[in-house]
Amino acid sequence: MSDTARLEQDIQATRARLEGTINELAYRAQPQVIAQRQAQGLRLKLDAATHTPDGELRIERIAAIVAAAVAAVVVIGFLRRRR
Repeated sequence: MSDTARLEQDIQATRARLEGTINELAYRAQPQVIAQRQAQGLRLKLDAATHTPDGELRIERIAAIVAAAVAAVVVIGFLRRRR
């Protein structure tokens, strides 16, 4: 195999790798794919925050979140009544 033929093969292989990389980047940059990754990340964070590594619920954390949500609703209710 001549040097020219080997260079042409190398160029074709490099083009194929670059095409694959560009296609992957274009896929990852799509808004719906970004949104899916964000949603999946949030689900994983929520699961880690509300479950132990064994998979059991962390009742104290869930109770704190519920209490904070109830407090926020009460405060918003009071603020709306004052107007």
